[in-house]
This record gives sequence, C-alpha cells and structure tokens, in this order.
Amino acid sequence: MKKLFTKIAIAVAGFTGVAVAQQDPQFTQFMHNKLIYNPGYAGISGAICGNVQFRQQWTSFDGAPQSLALAVDMPVLPNLGVGLNVITDKIGPMNTLFLRVPVSYLIPVGNGGKLGLGLDVGFLQKKINNTWITPEPGKVDPNIPGAYDQLSNPSLNKLTYDLGFGAFYQSANRMYVGISSTHLPAQVVKGDGDLSYQMSRHYYLMAGVPININPRNTITPHVKVKSDAAATAVDVNLTYMYDNMIWAGGTYRLGDAAALMIGYQGFTPTKSLSYKIGYSYDLTMSKLKGYSGGTHEIVLGFCLMKKEKKLASYGDDRFLN
Repeated sequence: MKKLFTKIAIAVAGFTGVAVAQQDPQFTQFMHNKLIYNPGYAGISGAICGNVQFRQQWTSFDGAPQSLALAVDMPVLPNLGVGLNVITDKIGPMNTLFLRVPVSYLIPVGNGGKLGLGLDVGFLQKKINNTWITPEPGKVDPNIPGAYDQLSNPSLNKLTYDLGFGAFYQSANRMYVGISSTHLPAQVVKGDGDLSYQMSRHYYLMAGVPININPRNTITPHVKVKSDAAATAVDVNLTYMYDNMIWAGGTYRLGDAAALMIGYQGFTPTKSLSYKIGYSYDLTMSKLKGYSGGTHEIVLGFCLMKKEKKLASYGDDRFLN
C-alpha cells in the first residue's frame, strides 16, 4: 500500500527534475470559503466573516493529502475590503504554506449588487524533504532525481513571493460569479541539486444561483472550474437549504469523485452573529476507488454584522447621535 501511494504522490506532485502540477489544494465545500479562491470577495458580505476548512483525503493511505484553510475578511471602508488567507497543504514528502492578504475595491452595481476587484499579495513556502521512499526497490527511474536513499535524495525548502487577482460579483439575492488567478509570477523555486519546483498559474471560475421554491425552501446550483492550463477540474454542486438553517447537497467532480454534504447555520437572537458547520464525504470514482478509503472535510464559519449608528432626535436639535 505504501509503495502504491508513493507512486501516486510522485505522479500528483510531478516529482521530476522540475516538478509541475496543480499546486492549490482541492476542497469540496468551496461555496463556503470563496475568499481562498478569489480576492475580489473580500468585504462583499458587508460583515466580519471567518472560515476554517480541514480536509483529509484518501484516508487509507499513509501520508495522504491533508489540507487546512483559514480565511477572514471584512469591509474597512465603504468601497474597500481586506482579508487574510492562510493555507497549508501536505502530501507525502511535500509541504506547502500559502499566506496571502487580499484587498478588494468594491463597486456598487444595480440594486444592492456589488462587484469586487481584488489583489492577493503574500508569500508561499514549498518544502520537499528527502525522506520519500523508493517506488520500486532495486529499480531506477531516470525521471526521479536522487539516489533513492535519505542521504542523497534532493530536498527543497524555499520561501518566495506570491500574487493573485480576481473579480467577484454578488447580487442582492446572493447570486454570484467570480473569475480569478493565483500564482501570477509562475516562478521556478529552486532547491538542492537538480530539484526545482515550477509554480503554475491557476485559473478559477465560480458561480452560484439561489432558486427560492418558497420562503422556507431554496436550492442553489454551484459550479467551480479550476485549471492550470495543463489539467482542469470541474465541480458541479446542488445544495438544498431549509429555513436558511439546514442544508444538504451533492457534488460531482468530473472523473474523480462524488460527494455528499450536510450542514447547519445558526443565528444569535439579534441576528448580528451567524455561525455554521458543514461536513462532506467524498466517494472516490477514479481508479483509486478500491484503495482510497474516501475523503472527509469539515468547515466552520461565522459572520458578525457591523453595527450601524442610528440617528436619534430630541426636543433640542443641538443633541444628535
């Protein structure tokens, strides 16, 4: 089993003289954490919001992909939003840390809609340690650098800058569409010996449209397309929500997995604070389906509405709030 996963990890990572692969982690519940894909989303909600998302992929494998994403955003001026994204991703011997600060310029559009034009500025750290195991003992693959032992395998541990851009539109009824790109510099991160890591630009298209069946029942189709121009992943989701509190849905990732999800959203009595918890389980549909053990993902979030000052009048108009 460990040998099989090592082959998969090397294939996923593009672990050659120059490693090239989709480098952004995969999340099934993408509709609950839009900021990590698009900096234009920062401040769109008009509230102080935060989300944390954890994903354990292919649970049957040692060293299987494990991802964690933290996102916080808020409006700071009527036309300006800011946020923070911290993302960690680990697969086998490879560890990646993304830390980005999204800043967006918010433009009112139509009746209650907003368009956010955002820029992500931050850094990424890429680590590949030299403890990865030999795919097939006694066999040498010339495309894999190193001598297949911990004393001579190459390693990588580099920190570099990162930039991204996005445009995100959300209407008054919460229909949304966004387009964005990460890793705009697409630089080569050089490690020891012959090992380097080629950062690839990633492109995202996201959209969702809530359809109100009646005041208590809503269905929302969502779609996310992710591409690095070499490979493309498409997620199609349908979510049903009851009374703006309980949701259930399903996602199909073309050629890869089908997922089921459930969640709950609550509010404080004054409606000034909302909170949510969601869970999804991916059933692997690819050739790994007999080995992977499935994928678990949890998302937690909150939104705190900013209090607006209200004017109060008195008998003497010299006293105003």
